[in-house]
Amino acid sequence: MIRKNMAAISFDPRVNLQVSKNSHGVISEEIEGLIRVYKDGRIERPPIVPNIPCNVAPVDDVTAKDVVIDKFTNLWARIYVTKRSGILPLLVYFHGGGFCVASAAWICYHEFLANLASKAGCIIVSVNYRLAPENRLPTAYEDGIKTIMWVKQQTLNCSPEHNWWLSRCNFSSLFLAGDSAGANIAYNMATRLGSSNNLDCMIIKPLCLKGIILIQPFFGGEARTLSEKNMAQPANSALTLSASDTYWLLSLPLGSTRDHPYCNPLANGASKLRDQRFPATMVCISEMDILKDRNLEFCAALVNAGKRVEKMIYKGVGHAFQVLLHSHLSQIRVQEMVSHLKAFIHQ
Repeated sequence: MIRKNMAAISFDPRVNLQVSKNSHGVISEEIEGLIRVYKDGRIERPPIVPNIPCNVAPVDDVTAKDVVIDKFTNLWARIYVTKRSGILPLLVYFHGGGFCVASAAWICYHEFLANLASKAGCIIVSVNYRLAPENRLPTAYEDGIKTIMWVKQQTLNCSPEHNWWLSRCNFSSLFLAGDSAGANIAYNMATRLGSSNNLDCMIIKPLCLKGIILIQPFFGGEARTLSEKNMAQPANSALTLSASDTYWLLSLPLGSTRDHPYCNPLANGASKLRDQRFPATMVCISEMDILKDRNLEFCAALVNAGKRVEKMIYKGVGHAFQVLLHSHLSQIRVQEMVSHLKAFIHQ
């Protein structure tokens, strides 16, 4: 059966791309303009957002370079280093896209993270993890852990090749961060590290996880929240309910429901959160996001479990406004978000 979903990403007005429909084969799942999955297994991802080379500098005082983490799986990252002096916190960042689309090379992420590195004063490793449905969860989580261990190894080796950014990092001030699906990755990585008692710098030493930053974290569940059912979304919304369902269908392990713990961290009650060793957590929520209520419930569960949580709500904007929208209001909210992230990272 063909499933037609509304566009899941706002079109950038600076980009005028004509994406032609493939007239061959039967489509089994589709998020219009973003991903098309055929019954014969072929997958298409139209170039709705352009990729940009790392050497294009959207911010004058930031240098970006791409590095290979695992050549066998094509896992790589884009590293952003500000020219400001001093030793700076290290932020490992995961892009959004429902686990199924997007790239660390997308122009919207390149611009946002270069700006964040400059304004917030941090070194950023932006991870280009493997995508579903070719690589279903937990592959993205595994790529995240592999990235952390790669950073650790370069640090221990005092790698001359990577001295240009390693020499600037405060390894006792590591943060995991991401937006949407990337925030889900950051959270699930933190739970894995916490369950292994790694937050006290054991396995990841000399790295020490100081905090996690979850921007509009992509969670779900079989039972709908009020914002999922009732939040009115424009036609070009960055996330609709139908698109959300399709992302989960394509990314969860085969046969799973949306109450799988990868999707719904509260499915089996919040009691397990109390047993997790968890660093300080910042959750950024958009007022017009269908995920708003689910994000608020998640924050409340963390607080009830005795965790330290900073909650920020951005008025009048929707999902992924910080990377996909260019209105005057969204630009103001991005400035607010960067200011909040800077304060959290440097506290």
